[in-house]
Order: sequence, then C-alpha cells, then structure tokens
Amino acid sequence: MENNQLKNILTKIGEVNPEYTLEKQVYKNGELIKYIDNPSEKVQLMAVNEHPGSIRFIQNPSEKVQLAAVEKYPYSIEYIKNPTEKVQLAAVKKNSYLIQFIDNPSEEVQLVAVEKNPYSIQFIKNPTQRVQLAAVKKDACLIRDIDNPSEEVKQLVLSKGYKI
Repeated sequence: MENNQLKNILTKIGEVNPEYTLEKQVYKNGELIKYIDNPSEKVQLMAVNEHPGSIRFIQNPSEKVQLAAVEKYPYSIEYIKNPTEKVQLAAVKKNSYLIQFIDNPSEEVQLVAVEKNPYSIQFIKNPTQRVQLAAVKKDACLIRDIDNPSEEVKQLVLSKGYKI
C-alpha cells in the first residue's frame, strides 16, 4: 500500500471517529507523523517521545523537538539535519562516538567528545590543534588517528616516549 493511500485511509477513519485522528494516534505510534502535513510542535514532541527515530519524518524540527529526541535516544542525532550546538552537545555527552553523525561539529563539541572518550577523535575530520592535544594527552597512540597532526602535537607525543 502506498503512503498516500494509507494517509487517506487514516484520515477518513479520523473523520468518522474523531478519537482516531492522526494527531491523536501519534502518541501511540510516533511514525504516523510522516502522514501529517505541517504538524504542530506539540504533535512533533508527542511523536519523538513515543518513537525518537520519527524525527526523521519532521522537516525543520525546533531545537526543543531535537533535544527531546536526542535525550530519549541519542542515536536519533543521525536523523537530524543541521542540529544546533546544544543538541550536538547533548548527543556527544551521552555517547562521544555519536560525533561521527555530526557534520562540522564546533570545537567545543569536538572537545567534549574527546574529553569523554579520546578514541572518538577517529571520527573527527580536521580536528583543531586543541582537540588533537586533548586526545594525545590522554593517549599518545591516538596520533595515528589524526591526519596532519600539528608540530606541537608531534612534540607532545615524542615527549611521552611514543615513536611517530
């Protein structure tokens, strides 16, 4: 059955019995939000609270909706296009490896990820020198996961007795 057919059936059911409108059913099955045109923030929140992955069906969710999804299930960051820095931080604080799903994370987000788990540096493209230093201070062998480490980072690693 095609999406439009299913949407039409669900809409008709809601017209016949108002207790079964799509908006009222989202709290039971968050993925139904994909059949609602321009859902309100309240409906979006119901959807992500019931099924955080349903955020992938919401166009331009507010920061509040993004945070609700990430707080409930951090891996939902993967479905959020251009998450705010606050949302990015919430995700990497729960699991530093989630930085791999964030395009161009800020230096602060990178630092939080590396401070939580220095091995997350392997998922950061072009980490800043500060982030590189934070990682190799915790484990010098992580220099192998850094493309073009800075001279300062190389010197720190060598001073720890690690061969480059």
